Amino acid sequence: MGVWVTVPGLLLLYFLTDTLGVPAFLAGLALLLPKVVDIVVHPLLGSRSDREARRLGHRRRMMRTGLLLGVAMVAMFSVPSGLSGAPAALWVGGWFVVGNLLFAGFQVPYLTTPSDLLVGYHERTRVFMFRMVLLTVGLLGAGVAAPALSAGGGRGDYTRMALLLAVVMAVSAAVALAGVRRLTDVCGFRAPDERAGHSTLADLRVAWRDRDYRALVLSYLFTGTTTHLFLAALPYVTEYLFDDSKLTALFMGLFLGPALFAGPVWTAWSRRIGKQRGLLLSQTVFGLGALALLPSAALDGTPGIAATAVVVMAMGIAFSGLQLFAFSMLPDAVAAAEAAGSSKAGAYTGVWTATEATGTAVGPYVYSAVLAMGGFVSSTADEHVDQSRTALTALRIGITVVPAVLMAAALWFQRRYTLDSAS
Repeated sequence: MGVWVTVPGLLLLYFLTDTLGVPAFLAGLALLLPKVVDIVVHPLLGSRSDREARRLGHRRRMMRTGLLLGVAMVAMFSVPSGLSGAPAALWVGGWFVVGNLLFAGFQVPYLTTPSDLLVGYHERTRVFMFRMVLLTVGLLGAGVAAPALSAGGGRGDYTRMALLLAVVMAVSAAVALAGVRRLTDVCGFRAPDERAGHSTLADLRVAWRDRDYRALVLSYLFTGTTTHLFLAALPYVTEYLFDDSKLTALFMGLFLGPALFAGPVWTAWSRRIGKQRGLLLSQTVFGLGALALLPSAALDGTPGIAATAVVVMAMGIAFSGLQLFAFSMLPDAVAAAEAAGSSKAGAYTGVWTATEATGTAVGPYVYSAVLAMGGFVSSTADEHVDQSRTALTALRIGITVVPAVLMAAALWFQRRYTLDSAS
């Protein structure tokens, strides 16, 4: 999961505009339109996951699609040499759809599993803390390795990068399947009741009428949009503001490295301040960090790099809290729905993962739109374009002011969530 979330979010927009010569606005559409499929498919898979869990006593059958995800990764970054511009965008977008479908088949039942476990409020946070730490290892490894392996900027560099990471994805998917089997055997499995999974539309109506769940989902939509915009913008910042694309790997390491240690700290704090306060604090720090990038990225040379590095580290700590608290609050919402007489964990998770998929696409699309409005000029791997002053201004605004505004919207929705408990 860490590889698939990180690599397309970090490199795909840049790959399209600066290697394949796709105009910025069209490149954003190539990443956004495939997510329309996800919005439809994820809730359907959630209902199907409930049916399979009731029939089989587990959700692992759909998860096996994750074993094939690396094939889509390789194909997506292996654009035939004769394709550039719009045809190249079509190739990448088509394989992005295939990969997202395979990913959804793994992700929906995987993220629903904690709602099936016979554990309590704080134990859910503990389960997700371990998940978050190991996911961060994947995010960090992919976030550092992918830009380093593709640093040459040529099509062959991206293909080799994808091949190596595809092997990692296949192995880790197999480990995940074995781990979920062991976890459900140890903790016990609570299958959905007969009402779950019969009608996707009915499941969606139940989920949308849940006020607290709706607030959590809408907040996460804006949070995901913000974080994936940040990831998509990093290669442009290092290339056009600091004139060193190798800094992308460094900044990704500084962004995700602290998250390895912040997860357990956030978990301990949540026992004292609650998940809701922890999530609001994480959102506030991330939004303020985006604004702090405006002066730091304006500095030249080493001072600018050092100042940006400090801000990126603070945002990485906040990112850890964003992921941990949001995902551990999802099964809390499911548990509350069950207590109220509804048991549709798969449907709730399907809507959640569709929201996440939407954020991963909307973030890069918003950034590409800002670049397009600033007059950003795309290029191929064998040429370098000097961007205009308005394009560079748009580049800065896109990674500072825009994320801060989006995160403020996430905060507004999150404050309407009322389920949090210290019990």
